Amino acid sequence: MQQYYTDKVVLITGGAQGIGRGMAQAFSGVGARVIITDLDPEAGGDALAWLEAQYLKAEFYPCDVSQEDQVQHLMEQIGQQYGHLDVLINNAGIASPARKPLAQLPMKEFDQVLAVNLRGPFLCAKYALPLLEKALHPAILNISSTRAFMSEPDTFGYSASKGGLEALTHSLAVSLGPQRIRVNAISPGWIETGLWQKEGAKKEPNHSPQDKAQHPVGRVGTPEDIAQAALFLCSDKACFITGQRLVIDGGMTVKMIYQE
Repeated sequence: MQQYYTDKVVLITGGAQGIGRGMAQAFSGVGARVIITDLDPEAGGDALAWLEAQYLKAEFYPCDVSQEDQVQHLMEQIGQQYGHLDVLINNAGIASPARKPLAQLPMKEFDQVLAVNLRGPFLCAKYALPLLEKALHPAILNISSTRAFMSEPDTFGYSASKGGLEALTHSLAVSLGPQRIRVNAISPGWIETGLWQKEGAKKEPNHSPQDKAQHPVGRVGTPEDIAQAALFLCSDKACFITGQRLVIDGGMTVKMIYQE
């Protein structure tokens, strides 16, 4: 991967914490020019310092991906600096504040989740298109969730947005195929991100034997699990893969669990 990604320009939205931070680490580690965006400037600065301590580099741009003008400005900045974009990773997403019973859920909260999780990737793809078209082997990767096809109670906005994101993935793949742009999605399951947050928000994992036993692999996932798959899907080694969803959940969604 080192040879392929050297000097490739990779944009990771929501890249300051969690899975996004893990992907920033992985892509920077193989020589990519990583750009991360986030709503939280403190988290962005923390992520850059965290990477620098590992002799890795990235750039940070604050951006609310649900706002068209901010996304357009972000892509203009990238165009001015690099002239093209090799990889767009739509990772920014929120799950709250919209976890409430249906009758008590304000529309503004439902809409807020969809705006970030679904409108954001659409806007990023739209305004990144001219930059992606200038790349040799361009790719878009959407970070979805197993909640696209299964739910906990009262997660209407999150589940709907991730289901929509997976539909957007195959729609983009078909539509952008003539421009040589591949589009795929990763659907993570339970990924432990406690150690991948900004200072002051980090927490040590605390998984019970029952938590681990829900996964056939015997453990909860980590951001590295997603990052390694992202490296593959966005590389030329996956050049015949587009419009697909890769579930990375340690086998959790294929295991039948009975109450005893």
